[in-house]
Amino acid sequence: MAQPLVKKDDDRDDEADYSPFLGIEKGAVLQEARVFNDPQLEPRRCSQVITKLLYLLNQGETFTKIEATEVFFAVTKLFQSRDTGLRRMVYLMIKELSPSADEVIIVTSSLMKDMNSKTDMYRANAIRVLCRITDGTLLTQIERYLKQAIVDKNPVVASAALVSGIHLLQTNPEIVRRWSNEVQEAVQSRAALVQFHALALLHQIRQNDRLAVSKLVTSLTRGNVRSPLAQCLLIRYTSQVIRESGTNTQTGDRPFYDFLEGCLRHKAEMVIFEAARAITELSGVTSRELTPAITVLQLFLSSSKPVLRFAAVRTLNKVAMTHPMAVTNCNIDMESLISDQNRSIATLAITTLLKTGNESSVDRLMKQITNFMSDIADEFKIVVVEAIRSLCLKFPLKYRALMNFLSNILREEGGFEYKKAIVDSIVILIRDIPDAKESGLLHLCEFIEDCEFTYLSTQILHFLGIEGPKTSDPSKYIRYIYNRVILENATVRASAVSTLAKFGAMVDSLKPRIFVLLRRCLFDSDDEVRDRATLYLNTLGGDGSVVETDKDVKDFLFGLLDIPLVNLETSLKNYEPSEEPFDIDCVPREVKSQPLAEKKAPGKKPTGLGAPPSGPTSTVDAYEKLLSSIPEYASFGKPFKSSAPVELTEAETEYAVNVVKHIFDRHVVFQYNCTNTIPEQLLENVTVIVDASDAEEFSEVSTKPLRSLPYDSPGQTFVAFEKPDGVPAVGKFSNMLKFIVKEVDPTTGETEEDGVEDEYQLEDLEVVAADYVLKVGVSNFRNAWESMGPEFERVDEYGLGPRESLAEAVSAVISLLGLQPCEGTEVVPSNSRSHTCLLSGVFIGNMKVLVRLSFGIDGPKEVAMKLAVRSEDESVSDAIHEIVASG
Repeated sequence: MAQPLVKKDDDRDDEADYSPFLGIEKGAVLQEARVFNDPQLEPRRCSQVITKLLYLLNQGETFTKIEATEVFFAVTKLFQSRDTGLRRMVYLMIKELSPSADEVIIVTSSLMKDMNSKTDMYRANAIRVLCRITDGTLLTQIERYLKQAIVDKNPVVASAALVSGIHLLQTNPEIVRRWSNEVQEAVQSRAALVQFHALALLHQIRQNDRLAVSKLVTSLTRGNVRSPLAQCLLIRYTSQVIRESGTNTQTGDRPFYDFLEGCLRHKAEMVIFEAARAITELSGVTSRELTPAITVLQLFLSSSKPVLRFAAVRTLNKVAMTHPMAVTNCNIDMESLISDQNRSIATLAITTLLKTGNESSVDRLMKQITNFMSDIADEFKIVVVEAIRSLCLKFPLKYRALMNFLSNILREEGGFEYKKAIVDSIVILIRDIPDAKESGLLHLCEFIEDCEFTYLSTQILHFLGIEGPKTSDPSKYIRYIYNRVILENATVRASAVSTLAKFGAMVDSLKPRIFVLLRRCLFDSDDEVRDRATLYLNTLGGDGSVVETDKDVKDFLFGLLDIPLVNLETSLKNYEPSEEPFDIDCVPREVKSQPLAEKKAPGKKPTGLGAPPSGPTSTVDAYEKLLSSIPEYASFGKPFKSSAPVELTEAETEYAVNVVKHIFDRHVVFQYNCTNTIPEQLLENVTVIVDASDAEEFSEVSTKPLRSLPYDSPGQTFVAFEKPDGVPAVGKFSNMLKFIVKEVDPTTGETEEDGVEDEYQLEDLEVVAADYVLKVGVSNFRNAWESMGPEFERVDEYGLGPRESLAEAVSAVISLLGLQPCEGTEVVPSNSRSHTCLLSGVFIGNMKVLVRLSFGIDGPKEVAMKLAVRSEDESVSDAIHEIVASG
């Protein structure tokens, strides 16, 4: 039965108005439908019955074949009535019933008669219904009428024919494409909706022909499009053509940009906004191109219409992600929107200000946000929290004010997702800003004292166990942890026991106190808590003597699992219970390459408590252990850096191969992760033949082939090269995959004994200077620069030649050096003629390096750069200069 639609009445709070369709049933309505057969039709009553039938259909009620047929034939009898309102209801009913092919014939003649009627309303609706219910054969018979309707003087009829054409294009495209001339004529119509629908249809007809779309846009941008709706469509099509054509390499001009800029002066607000948004979404948009669009959006911020204010601030919010300095001129207008009645507008204004604000405005913004937070819903609060997190990472010196704000809102009321967002933000700030660790951990400790969410309590305890023992005074956290053992549920108590054990394992001076607390946990009511306490006491030596914890014990209890979980799961499934226990050493430790689908569409990077304690640590450790387990590479030492996987094949190819570059002091090892995507093949003796003729400083020392590569089972083959000690040698390597192919019977799984040698060309691979640098940030660059001292400082000037913009030059140098930008200096203010960028990192050999880049640009866009480098060794400073000089 249909549910009532309850709506509060403004004047009568106690009463409620119910839907007029409350309690109607299909059987009763079908009985009422017999009025369609009366000799004397009552148009009003018939309209009411059709309304009920339409309501039932839209509520998901299904009619049997017999019921639908009976209703359809009864409705067709209503064509006898001359009542205009009833006729429109009949059209709606026929469209909703979607009669079968043999039933359509019944109404075709009536609809064709209406299509040639003198009443325009009949003609328009008849066209819509006919095009909805007819097939291709009948369509050819009425095609002539449809063509005439497209150029009809009445805009209602013309629009009906054009919209029908848009729908028919999905089912009968070859017929609709023959209407191009008529549609082209309709584009010049003076009626706004006709021009809009005609342009939409014409574009759909030509959308697969890029040249035709480009010609269409070119002709219309020079002509006169009167309809604001059509103008908005034209702007979207123009943006599409701009994306596909790119920038003119000779003049540097962007095609059709002048048209978009001209639309900013249109009299219709929707056209102005559409043009402004199109300009801001252009790929590689420059500050000069953005300026007129930002100016227009700034005017909209002070509009009296909420929809314009919302549209403007949302667009500026997106622009602030990529061009924060371009939006700074609007900050004063956006600050006034913080008190806007529409909370969506206020939230967007706040988050935009947080992205574009400078260090001096942080405190003022925090005061405004504090009053604002209590008025908005949790989903808006989460957006604000994430923006504050980004601001704190941008200005690490302001971490105290921002951390205090996060801790204050953490104590207020809120749902799980909101609290999790705050906790995640504090965790990220602790990891990325060393000075914030102690205060951040105390804020988290205070939060779990009164936390109602078990998940957050356990995650914070886990994080506390990792970071707490590394602080200057670990003992101050013990009280907060043990309180959880006394006051919380079993899940949190078990987590607290593990955290206590971590403090005992990592801080020997706390062991006796930890043992006392763990012994108390032996009498807990929950078996999981008791078992954990027993395990940790026995493993750590619970006799109370203070002895240094064995490294193996620490690794066993708290170390990272160096076995891929997928491999462990597979081995456990394959293990058959027997007298011999399961041996974890038998689990393969090879790192499986990422599946092709995941590589092409990487997911969102995990952050906060959901992420591992240190972003790449687990992967790096796995690589290190994998390489050390290979005898040929064990003598190379510890790898300085392992790169992200570099794809050497396209998607959907027979073999998927990517490579990881492992950089050592005197060696480089290429780890080729291979996947066989052909079920009918087994590959054996898989190797990669590497041609290093373009990398003169490298000499191949060993190759480790992959014995077997079954279908969809990733494997690795390695090639090692020797290079000069501690030198950032660069070069290009060409790669050829070589293997023996053996056919596999897909039904039995048996493999043929004889195989055929084959090879597969891979993409080239480059070792670049950035491979020898680790990105390591510093929280206070000035202090780090001064403490490093000028002893090994090297300064020189370079000409970078003509560049599109100063931002492009800065980005190119950062990419070349592979260092970490500090204090948000990678962002170049709009229209700036000079800029200073600060970089830090670690050079091969574990040498800290700091770089100060000073850029300047003149009239012809020639960029000059002054490079100052300080490091712990003179050769490292020289090497950084050499990278820039040769790059």
